[in-house]
Amino acid sequence: MNKKLVWIAGILASLAVGGLIALAGSQNGALWMGLPVFALCCGIAFLVQWLLFIPAYVFQTERYFDLAGSLTYISLVVGALYLSGAGDPRSLIIGGLVIIWACRLGTFLFTRVSADGEDKRFRSIKPDFLQFLMTWTIQGLWVSVTLAAGLAAMTADELKPFGLAGACGLALWIVGFVVEVVADKQKSKFKKEHPGEYITGGLWHYSRHPNYLGEIILWVGISILALPVLSGWQYATLISPVFVCFLLIKVSGIRMLEFQANKRWGKDPAYQTYRANTPALVPRLRF
Repeated sequence: MNKKLVWIAGILASLAVGGLIALAGSQNGALWMGLPVFALCCGIAFLVQWLLFIPAYVFQTERYFDLAGSLTYISLVVGALYLSGAGDPRSLIIGGLVIIWACRLGTFLFTRVSADGEDKRFRSIKPDFLQFLMTWTIQGLWVSVTLAAGLAAMTADELKPFGLAGACGLALWIVGFVVEVVADKQKSKFKKEHPGEYITGGLWHYSRHPNYLGEIILWVGISILALPVLSGWQYATLISPVFVCFLLIKVSGIRMLEFQANKRWGKDPAYQTYRANTPALVPRLRF
């Protein structure tokens, strides 16, 4: 198939999935000037990415790509809480957790790409208008779907006590956030001290991608936090952690990093041993 058709199909598919999530999450949700706040936020997520794509393509830079994603999360959370008038503990906690995560991850990724000078993943993508546009569009989908369960809870009409589900979701989010932050710090420190080598210590002794494991866990926590106030088609927003898993494992995360690692160290016996003994994501118990 012609590559241009592939990129166009990717853009249309992203919009279609985003539209379905917007419809599902808007059921029994708050309205602003007659418009569903949930759907409005999803639309803004895509619009922001397209507006930022223009200078990114003109100046051929990906430096602000990850930062733009994080700022979109923060903007949607603040906008959803304000437009829906939500002030209950569940909504405020979910919004606060998402903002904390987005600030930390956005700052970390922006600092990393600034230090490296570029994000190597974008070398072949930037010159191609449609492929680069598809990448920004997918980021709009990433924000919309990943935030979906939390956004549905923040804009839901129904209110319920924080309860056991809220406590379990919060605890799980904390575990995931700590794992992600510690894994990122361990790898950053290792890369400074051992440039060109692969990390096998700390959390990376138990998983080849513990930072992604933490990311998945924290979004499962957000979904559990949101669950008690969801109803009807809003339950479809629980696809959020499944989508995060798919994206990190099959699209932009583990798949790409594993390919690069195998290309670089695949013939190294020590790396082969590490790969054979260490799971890609979920750790095995070791005694």
